[in-house]
Formats: sequence, C-alpha cells, structure tokens
Amino acid sequence: MAAAKVSVIMPAHNESQTIAQVINKIKALYPDFEIIVVDDGSTDNTASVAKDAGAIVYSHPYNIGNGAAAKSGIRLASGAILVFMDGDGQHDPSDIEKILHYFPDYDMVVGARPIRQQASWGRALGNKIFNWLASYVAKFPVLDLTSGFRAIKSDIARHFVYLLPNTYSYPTTLTLGVLRNGRSVKYVPINIQSRKTGRSKIRFFRDGVRFFMIITKICTLYSPFRVFLPVSFFMFLLGLSYYIYTYIAWGRFTNMSALLFTTSILIFMMGLISEQICQMRFDRSEHDKLS
Repeated sequence: MAAAKVSVIMPAHNESQTIAQVINKIKALYPDFEIIVVDDGSTDNTASVAKDAGAIVYSHPYNIGNGAAAKSGIRLASGAILVFMDGDGQHDPSDIEKILHYFPDYDMVVGARPIRQQASWGRALGNKIFNWLASYVAKFPVLDLTSGFRAIKSDIARHFVYLLPNTYSYPTTLTLGVLRNGRSVKYVPINIQSRKTGRSKIRFFRDGVRFFMIITKICTLYSPFRVFLPVSFFMFLLGLSYYIYTYIAWGRFTNMSALLFTTSILIFMMGLISEQICQMRFDRSEHDKLS
C-alpha cells in the first residue's frame, strides 16, 4: 500500500479558519500525499489560506455544491487512492492511516461515525432510517450512508463521476453505486471532532428528502425489482383485503378490487422489463470496458 500514490480531496466553502490546520496536520503525518482543496465559491480567503499551507487549490467561480467540489477533486487528482474528508476540522487526519490499512483488499473504505456523535437525535434517527433503506437496496449492511470521510480507488471513483450529484448527497450515491456494482466496501469506526467554527450546512428535512430520492434513483438504476416488487405486492394485498371486505359485506367482487389486482400485475411486469433493461445496460458497459 505504501507504493500507491494517495490524493486527499477536501471540498471547502468558507473554511478559512480551519483549513490550514487540517492541511498542516496531513502534511506532518503523510508528507508524500497529494492534498487538493476545492474551494467551492467561498466568500472568505479559504483558497489563499489553503494555497499558503501547501495544498493544490482549485476554485469554483461560485458556490455549486459539495458534490460538485468532490467531482472537481476527482478529475484533478493523480493518486491511485482518493481520500475524501472535510476541511472544517471534524475529521481527524490521523484516521486516514486506519482507513488506508484495508487497501488494496477493499475497493472503498468508509469512516463510520458512532450514533452518539451525531449532531442531534433527529439527525441520528434519520441516518439510521437511511442506513436501513440503503442496506435493503444494496443487500449489504450500510453502517454510515452519509459519511464524507472515505477512501476509494481512483479508477472506481472516476467511473461514478457522472452519477454524483452536486449536493451534499454525493457520499450516498457513491456508496450505493459501488455496492450495487459488485465492489467491496469496508466500514471502519472513527471519531468525529466538534466543529471549530460555523454550523453544519446540511438541513434535516431538505436534505433528507434528497437522500431518499437518491436512494430510490440508485435502486431503480441498479436493481429496479427492489422497488417495483414491494409496490406490486402492496397493491396486491390492498386489492385482496378490499375484495375480502366487499365479499363479506356485499357478497360480490368490485371494480376497485379488479383495478388494484390489475395495477399490481402491471407494476410487476414493469419491474421485470426494467430489470432486463438494467441487465442489458450492464452487459454493454462491461463490453465497452473490454473493448
């Protein structure tokens, strides 16, 4: 692992008070690492502070989003392993060694935060629900879906750049994409430091809906039957329950029951077609790689 070049990518927005301290600690611990700070349209002097500290700095002309900054970092990085971490001081650079220990055996290693260190009970509950949904989609125990502290092989990260959103939900997309593509993932427990300055830019309800939509999108992209089958089964049960009720109450089979049964069959067939399209897309993608 020591022979592989490592690039540390830090998306940053108005982190001038903490970014230099993080960079200096990384340089002291890992002098050979490439450090890339993507300044996402900061209104303070984040870019100049990071540059003075010795990082490679790329600046967006305006604030596009945390995910867009991560994508810019992926395109710029030259390392075989990419490490993503925040520039606000919450992620401890000494944990990088703990994460890199599992390469090259694993394709991606994620720092999992303990529940007690979540920003609030609401955030902890929301993350637990999203972890459960992601585990269902990926058929793999996802311990921390939204963790921004992770390392991944660069060729795999570049393969998923087109899927990553411009927002804070890029770790969600990256996790589900890697897992559903049959790659290996390892979760490593880490400790999160309290924010030195400012507040978290993630909003529970706004970003919660976004995370849910991304989970659904990735599920339908990689394993559509995991979405269509439960909906079809629910419609079938609804139709069966309504039929039993109307048979007992009026002794007949109603049009509503027929509609619900028909809908469940249509959704099931749509799921089958989507699954076949998904498989054809994968076959073509693998053929393009070989050629």
